[in-house]
Amino acid sequence: MHIFQLSVKKVGCVVIMAMLGGCMVGPDFVRPTPPNEESYTHELQPQSTVIADGQAQNFISGASVPKDWWELFKSAPLDAVVQQSIINNPTLQASEASLRQSQDELRAGYGVFFPQAQAGLSGGRQRVSPLQQGSQAPSTIFNLVTISGTVSYALDVFGGERRTVESLQAQADYQRYESKAAYLALTANVVNTSIARSAYASQISSTKELIALEKEQLRLTEAQVSAGMAPYQNVLNVQSLIASNQALLAPLEQNASQAGHLLATLEGLMPSKADLTDIELTGLLLPSDLPLSLPSELVRQRPDILAAEAQMHVASAKIGIATAAMFPSFSLSGTYGSAGSANLPALGSTFWSIGPSVTVPLLNGGSLWYGRKAAIDAYQQSQANYRQVVLGAFAQVADSLKALEHDAQALQAQVEAKRVASQTLKLSQENYRAGMVSYLDVLVADVQLHEATISYLQITAQRYQDTVALFAALGGGWWNDKLPADKGVSP
Repeated sequence: MHIFQLSVKKVGCVVIMAMLGGCMVGPDFVRPTPPNEESYTHELQPQSTVIADGQAQNFISGASVPKDWWELFKSAPLDAVVQQSIINNPTLQASEASLRQSQDELRAGYGVFFPQAQAGLSGGRQRVSPLQQGSQAPSTIFNLVTISGTVSYALDVFGGERRTVESLQAQADYQRYESKAAYLALTANVVNTSIARSAYASQISSTKELIALEKEQLRLTEAQVSAGMAPYQNVLNVQSLIASNQALLAPLEQNASQAGHLLATLEGLMPSKADLTDIELTGLLLPSDLPLSLPSELVRQRPDILAAEAQMHVASAKIGIATAAMFPSFSLSGTYGSAGSANLPALGSTFWSIGPSVTVPLLNGGSLWYGRKAAIDAYQQSQANYRQVVLGAFAQVADSLKALEHDAQALQAQVEAKRVASQTLKLSQENYRAGMVSYLDVLVADVQLHEATISYLQITAQRYQDTVALFAALGGGWWNDKLPADKGVSP
């Protein structure tokens, strides 16, 4: 009894010494320092775009992006489409399942910090040959029933297990940010596709009206040719114009169909089963005040950057795991059981053991050494990948900002072209009523106005989509649970 108590005391001392002397080998992960940049573009970033179609867009430095940023377009049908996609999209559901999986794996990894207990029950009929022990006694046949319990605990002296759990935590963070990235990509794609589908529908309508006017122009031109008032070449010119516009109509209708099919897929529906809501382009309100996060804040907001950072953390922890594998590993275990030849073991035939164990790696052909070097190489690779993701993110923001500037300039010019075409049509109509020009001149002016209108619709849709691109490039505001529009950016 005294011997057993002494052994327990010695084991306790070993455990305490190991825990006090324990350390975590390998580097402690440090988050990358945000880039020290003041602007996204090389030249000075303007505070707003030019006024186009009666509206400028202002860049509000430091303003926060609301989580449901699409609500800034003030379209209830658009909001409904986005919410439907969030609920039913399979890709988003898959990313959320991956996140839950990584979180459960992390919870499973925490089990290493607790003692492991096992119970065993075995029974069998055996025959033993005493000759194996050098005895001349006759062999015997007997029943053996054993009940035992074992408790073990790994002494994480060099922190290999803690680094493993750290790696699982970083992996869970990575899956979390991947899920946020999937959410951002889904919402941006839904809004962009809805805008594109609406723009295609408007262009199709205007193109059909244009073709109808050109056909009326053709009828009058043919009448002039029949009366000998115009050459036949005029008829061919108008026919060529009609054919060209009819050739444009089919691709527009194909694009509209593809946009509808994509939208159905994003909503998690079969294209044949989808009942898509028609969203009018004129029913969307262009946000006038746009958020512009500071460059130092962008790296803490974009989910793809945060995911790349989490991968760096995983790689950093794996260096510690590989380093700890080069050192001895310690564990403490104890077993207590009872064995007997009856159906249940006799109480008196007990056995037990308790004590620490150590495993020391000696010869492994350089596997552990080069395994650690490989982990360091993987960490350096993750660093380079992180820098590349940051560069790409900054480029996307810069592209979106410049696109919005150029969209406003292009739209301003196109609005002017549309205004001139509209005035030309009015003058032609007045001159026609006064008998100064033919009706053919009125049709020509009307055709020019429709052509200007189609270009106006294209540029307007592009301006909406580039606004969406800026929201997405800034991270989409996922870190805000619910930020009202009046507390973030105003439409």
